[in-house]
Amino acid sequence: MLETSATVAVVSEHFDVVVIGGGPGGYSAALYGASAGLKMALVEMDALGGTCLNRGCIPAKAFLETAAVKRHVDHSSDFGIDSGDAKVDFARTQERKNGIVAGLVGGIGAMCKGRKVEVFNGVGSLGPGRTVDVAMADGSSATITGDAIMLASGSVPRLIPGFERGGPIMTSDEVLDLDYVPGRVAVIGGGAIGCEFASTFADLGSEVTILEGLPKILPGLDTDVAKVVERSFKKKKIAIKTGVMVTGHTPSDSGDTTVEFGPKDGPTEQLDVDAVVVSVGRRPFADKLGLEGTSVVVDERGFVVVDEYCRTGEAGVYAVGDLIDTPQLAHVGYAEAILVIKDILGESPLPVAYDRVPWAIYCHPEVAWAGPGEAEAKAAGHDVVVAKHPFKFNSRAQILGETEGLAKIIAKKMPDGSAGQVLGVHMVGPWVTEQLSGGYLAVNWEASVDEIAEFIQPHPSLTELFGETVLTLTGRNFNG
Repeated sequence: MLETSATVAVVSEHFDVVVIGGGPGGYSAALYGASAGLKMALVEMDALGGTCLNRGCIPAKAFLETAAVKRHVDHSSDFGIDSGDAKVDFARTQERKNGIVAGLVGGIGAMCKGRKVEVFNGVGSLGPGRTVDVAMADGSSATITGDAIMLASGSVPRLIPGFERGGPIMTSDEVLDLDYVPGRVAVIGGGAIGCEFASTFADLGSEVTILEGLPKILPGLDTDVAKVVERSFKKKKIAIKTGVMVTGHTPSDSGDTTVEFGPKDGPTEQLDVDAVVVSVGRRPFADKLGLEGTSVVVDERGFVVVDEYCRTGEAGVYAVGDLIDTPQLAHVGYAEAILVIKDILGESPLPVAYDRVPWAIYCHPEVAWAGPGEAEAKAAGHDVVVAKHPFKFNSRAQILGETEGLAKIIAKKMPDGSAGQVLGVHMVGPWVTEQLSGGYLAVNWEASVDEIAEFIQPHPSLTELFGETVLTLTGRNFNG
């Protein structure tokens, strides 16, 4: 065990693998590697769990669940329950979120201790010879080395000029510390994160406006799926302004601000709001990795350059997660971490199939998919057969009172015109993030429509919709 004391250097130690960054990619690599018998070190400058657990996925979804409860209470009379007016105590919501996060962070720490992963609480800087200098949080320092190094330092929110953090201007980091519900909210950016925050605050009673520079929100989604979300948002009275540029804001003495926006080369509009959520994506955070004297390459966008096995240009040094130019999803970081450990162990792993990873957006209604959408499949040169089924005819959806949405399956068209291999499964509606697994497996196992149609779905269930959509692609069905 290393001995530490303020301003005193720690005796050097050697590990099989040193991981810099304790987010999803980093801590999963440390735990997975330890389970395989490797001596692992994990360097994290903040709390274990990284952005996902502390300032991203988990706290944001905790807020979304509070919004869901509020939505259920508001509609309880539909189920014969007279609940009166629901009042939101968002300070209590914040306490609940913090409790969930603290419990999960503690759990990771306990697992690291149980598997004898050496955790260094400090900033790790990589130098030549796979040497990592750690500036410890307590003022001491450590120099550790590894047969292999994994860089997993994650990402931070992107900012836009004129919208510096502070007061009513927030990124996804600051908005998760709110202990009240703002009356009027502008969300700059209509991507996945922006739509999740827009959905949350609208359901909690805020007056929400989305400001998006592209022609539509959720760009890249299958058109049929995106249309469902947009229609639902409009029912929630979320104002959606697309094709607009945000040019600045003017704060007032009372703490709110006026946002200026408009189309390029067009007239400017003004919007008075109490809070602005800047949600224009995240950038890789390689700022404190050092890398001097190594062959690790960082491209012009800030991503560490890797090959299909996440290997950098420096022998024995890997990079995973948001630090590299792959989908910024926690579960992709997990997959990359396993890939790297297997490569270190010489187990000849298969590279991650990034075009087939599962995607999930937790706004209301939820969105989930794997594989290409209809337009994307056609652009890739496929002749396709498509089937869609709406949730409005699904018995479980009607019981839940959640009938917005659909399941859509894109399959290869066979020479005789029938449907063959399933290329993509796209869903929008109630709990589709929990339903995608069947579609994900179908896409990744390159299953055919006829093969999947043999499997039975439970009744009544939301997953029946996937089964019925597959059955339709066989040319026969009994529903819809």
